[in-house]
Amino acid sequence: MMKTFFKELIQEIWDVSYTLFKLMIPTIIVVKILESLGFLDYFALVLGPIMGWVGLPESMGLVWATTILTNIYAGMLIFFYAQQAETMTVAQVTVICILMLFAHGLPVEARIAQQAGIRLRFTLLLRVGGGFLLAWIVNKLYLEFDYLQEVNQLAWQPEPAKTGLWNWVVGQVESLLMIQVIIAFLLTALKVLKIVGIEKLMAYLLSPLLKVLGISRQATTITIVGITLGLSFGGGLLINEARQGHVSKRDIFASMSLLALCHSMIEDTLLMLLLGADFGGVFWARIIFSLIVISLLTRIIDILPQRIWDKHLTNKHIQTN
Repeated sequence: MMKTFFKELIQEIWDVSYTLFKLMIPTIIVVKILESLGFLDYFALVLGPIMGWVGLPESMGLVWATTILTNIYAGMLIFFYAQQAETMTVAQVTVICILMLFAHGLPVEARIAQQAGIRLRFTLLLRVGGGFLLAWIVNKLYLEFDYLQEVNQLAWQPEPAKTGLWNWVVGQVESLLMIQVIIAFLLTALKVLKIVGIEKLMAYLLSPLLKVLGISRQATTITIVGITLGLSFGGGLLINEARQGHVSKRDIFASMSLLALCHSMIEDTLLMLLLGADFGGVFWARIIFSLIVISLLTRIIDILPQRIWDKHLTNKHIQTN
């Protein structure tokens, strides 16, 4: 029995890791090339003017552009240098942090969602549009109630960035190795949870919330992984489960949509607090907004005809059972 356990575990680790790295590595390289060619600056020029719609200076366009194309850490570094020339309130910092939380690392994370079966345009609309909508709402509320209008005091000081192609390669390899370790740990833990029955208990305890969101018990544990640790891990596990036919098309769509709006709630939230963001804005507002959107979305998709699913929401990768 132990031999079968480890054989299945090793196969699952290989399947999830291969799927993720096959998507991530080429995308990371392409983004690096585009960044070297100056695409980031042009993208920032597009985003800069619309920053005023959510009460932010145009310089925050470069912060969000960097975050969208690369990751939150790179966005934080750009923010550190940009805010030195700007006087920003706590409310404004919270707003830019909301944008960063919703839309970051999209070349990689949107491809993962696409591989799980979600249309690329829908993912981009949900993450960029959803983030901008919440940022607009929060900014209006902060201004209306004159809340958090004091000048932000940045407590975080970044370490000097290591430049050069070699340092970039080393950094990416270290990140991929860490992802591999986390995948192995997650899959081992999930397999043990299934054996001892904890997974069923978690599904039972969360069933009221899942019912509101329109997500079945089969996707419970994986959704929790994505919410707490990140979309890459939750999405990678969902891809694996979908290919094995363990999760329905509807559950994959609902779960990936939730993870698009609400993932990595521990690490990413802590990073935004380092920039001076308000906890309520980057944590509770994000959770409440995500739950409302997904509960509405799952009810809408139940009445949509199949042609809408096929054309605008899902692609051929997704399972149909």
